[in-house]
Amino acid sequence: MLDPDWALTRPILWLALAALVALLVVRTIRKDRKEYQRFKRYRTTKKRQEMFRRWLLDSFVSFGGLAVVLLVLAAGFIAPLLVDVQSWEPVAWLRTLLGSGLFIGVVVGLVVGFVALTLVGIRAARQEQDVMMVGDIRAMLPRNRQELRLGALLSINAGIVEELVFRLALPAAIFGASGSAIAAVAGSVLLFGALHLYQGAAGVIGTTIVGAVMMLIYVVTGSIVVPIVLHAVFDLRSLVLIPVAIYRVHRVDGNVQTIIPKLVVPSPSAEA
Repeated sequence: MLDPDWALTRPILWLALAALVALLVVRTIRKDRKEYQRFKRYRTTKKRQEMFRRWLLDSFVSFGGLAVVLLVLAAGFIAPLLVDVQSWEPVAWLRTLLGSGLFIGVVVGLVVGFVALTLVGIRAARQEQDVMMVGDIRAMLPRNRQELRLGALLSINAGIVEELVFRLALPAAIFGASGSAIAAVAGSVLLFGALHLYQGAAGVIGTTIVGAVMMLIYVVTGSIVVPIVLHAVFDLRSLVLIPVAIYRVHRVDGNVQTIIPKLVVPSPSAEA
C-alpha cells in the first residue's frame, strides 16, 4: 500500500490510472464490442456457453486482478475518500436516516416497489409477448438450463468484482491522484457506464445511472457489501429471473436442443 504522504504516491497513481483508462478503452472498443457482435450471430448453445465461460473467466481475472492491484496501491485513500463524501450535505442527511425508523421504512418501500414493478413487468411482458429492455442485452439472455447456470455465475461475479473495482478501488485511486472526491465519484461512475458501450447508447446511460445509485448506496451505508449484493441481485433479475419467468427457458435442455431457439413468450395455451 502506498503511503499517502510519500512524494511519489500521486505520480504512481496517475500512471496507474492512465494505464487503466487506456486498457479499458482498448477493451471496450476493440474487444467487447467485437465479441458481443460475434456472440449475437451464434446459433448453437455450445458456442454461446463457451463465450459465457470465457466472459466469466475474463471478468474474474481482469477485474478481480485490477481490483487487487488498485487496492494494493490506493487502499490508504479509501477511508479518507469515504469521510470526504459522507461530509457532503445530501449524503450526511441521508446518513442521519440510517438509525431511524424512517430509513427502514424507505428501504422496505423500495424493496416492495422493486418486487411489485418486477411482477407487473413480467405480467405485462406475457400479455404483450415482449420484454422492454434498456440497452442491447437481449442476446445475452440464457436460452436453456445450462445457460441459466452460467448467467447466474456471471451475475454473481459481476456483482463482486465490478463493485470492488468501480465503487471501492478505482475511486480511491482517483482520489489519491487528484485529491478531489468529486473527480473520484464522477470519474468512476462514468467509466463504469462507458465500459458498457457494447450495449449501445441506452445501455451506457442505463448503467451509468445504476453505477451512480450503487455509489450513493455505498457512501451512505459505508459498506461495500450492500452494493455488491444489490448489483448481483439486479443482474440475476436480468439473466435468470426474466428468462425463467417470462421465456420459460428452464424447460429447455441445451443438451437435447442444441440449436438455440428464438426468444418467444409462451402463449397461455402453450404453457397449459
